[in-house]
Amino acid sequence: MNAHSRSLGAPAWRKAPPAACTVAVARGLDDVMQAIAIRSAVYMSEQNCPYAEEFDGNDFAGATHLIARIGGEPAGCLRLRWFSDFFKVERVAVLPKCRGAVVALELIGAAIDLGGRKGYRRLLGHVTPDLVGYWRRNVGAAPRAGRHPFRFSGVDYVEMEFDLPDAADRLTMDSDALVLLRPEGDWDQPGVLERRGPGLAMAHAGAAA
Repeated sequence: MNAHSRSLGAPAWRKAPPAACTVAVARGLDDVMQAIAIRSAVYMSEQNCPYAEEFDGNDFAGATHLIARIGGEPAGCLRLRWFSDFFKVERVAVLPKCRGAVVALELIGAAIDLGGRKGYRRLLGHVTPDLVGYWRRNVGAAPRAGRHPFRFSGVDYVEMEFDLPDAADRLTMDSDALVLLRPEGDWDQPGVLERRGPGLAMAHAGAAA
């Protein structure tokens, strides 16, 4: 199996999540602080990762953070970075007490949904060799052809790729102007400008143009 031959019949990340598990885009400082707390606990405490390597300058440079919560409490997170024709999943972290509850799969599934809606067709991830099978079975990703494992911070990694199906509802320049003003990931819900009235919303849109 490779990234180009995956059957989309019943992807693993579509398994029913725990009733109280939710995944959301981090929108404010409090959300980002929750992601930082999770990553500090997992990478710095459990894996002894140096601070400067974990918090590498990319968290506020065009990245998107996803937060998984169980019962309203932070359980896991990941970071997405966007490039010209692909996006990259990074810093996947789940608290020890929340592992085995499909939290990681829900995060990855939400990332795939978000990337597909934004029009991306390719996902890249760097995983340790022991997780290659996990990504094959549960995501449908495959090691990149012709690319060798590489090493940083004393750990070996494998490049994994996944080809997304074409999303029928992907956003384009021809999408409704007000839809493109809505918060990241909430494109199906009226935004604050719309709730304040169509006249004011159009005035804001005209000023931005």
